[in-house]
Amino acid sequence: MEDIVKKVEINCDMGEGFGKWKMGPDEELMKMIDVANIACGFHAGDPSLMLKTVKLAKAHGVKAGAHPGLQDLFGFGRRQMVIDPADMYAMILYQVGALKAFLDAEGVPLNHIKPHGELFHYMQRDLTICRAVLEACALFKVPVYGAKGADEEKAICEELGLPFIEEAYVDVAYDKNAKLIPIGQFKMVTPEEINTKVLSIGRTDASVDVEGNKLPLNFGDKPFSICLHSDMPTALENMKAARKAVDVLNAEKFPNIK
Repeated sequence: MEDIVKKVEINCDMGEGFGKWKMGPDEELMKMIDVANIACGFHAGDPSLMLKTVKLAKAHGVKAGAHPGLQDLFGFGRRQMVIDPADMYAMILYQVGALKAFLDAEGVPLNHIKPHGELFHYMQRDLTICRAVLEACALFKVPVYGAKGADEEKAICEELGLPFIEEAYVDVAYDKNAKLIPIGQFKMVTPEEINTKVLSIGRTDASVDVEGNKLPLNFGDKPFSICLHSDMPTALENMKAARKAVDVLNAEKFPNIK
């Protein structure tokens, strides 16, 4: 299959407010990203904000995808829940379908689907839940974003005919086995560390784990996607640091790709 990611890119979780509660600096972040993962109303987002975020992505030429999560506004989709696989399947259809309605209204294609927060971790722990999520995603026939090294999820995507876009994380922490540590369980990463991590992944194919040890990621020479979170206190500074590093890497590694 031809590589979908043509150069090093930044994807970011967007539209994660609710009503009058604003989370990230979306207007500024959208100017610096390549791909937006738009909250679909369960962990964050509401109809007006979803439409606003779609319009914002369209205005800046940013690819837009669905960012479904657990039905947990109070916990921002980061608390553990036990959900029947059939219910999970329906929840993904509901959320992605809702975002697609707004995309269709603005003439913007659905670019991808990327599970959020505890849903992401739930899929890593429970292959039945993972399959329920991915079978719902398969109906939309778009790529799924997921963690580098999530081999079981990648295998199910291949079985279902879904492209699986592997991403690296630079504003959260990995354990020694390259598994993500849930947000809130590690020391906040600084913008300077983010810049260093992005350059390291691009130049040495490795990052660092939570203990500061070298952590191979094994992207090889292929372009890759960097994930950043808009709800971090230093989200704007993080993005500026990552964007600077990504632009350097693309000039070095993929100078002929616009």
